[in-house]
Amino acid sequence: MNYEIMFIVRPNIEEEALKDVIKSFEKVLTDNKAKIESSKDFGQKELAYSIKGHKSGYYYLYEISSKDDKAQKEFDRLALISEDIIRHMIIRKDK
Repeated sequence: MNYEIMFIVRPNIEEEALKDVIKSFEKVLTDNKAKIESSKDFGQKELAYSIKGHKSGYYYLYEISSKDDKAQKEFDRLALISEDIIRHMIIRKDK
């Protein structure tokens, strides 16, 4: 199974905390036996509309592969309760 995960981290986060958020969510994926095929840091971008009071955010994109959907489900669960991630989207890509 292949997935594309895009998420936006709140803009008012310190640089070290931002690195910690990224590392922790990468760890969630790898601990659940997903392989990160590629990752892209798009940097801070303006949002089309305000999300949770923020007008910009740090954009990240991961392409992952795994044998099941456990990793993406755990990422989804934790992203929903995280105060640092203001929006995320997971798309299943079939080959």
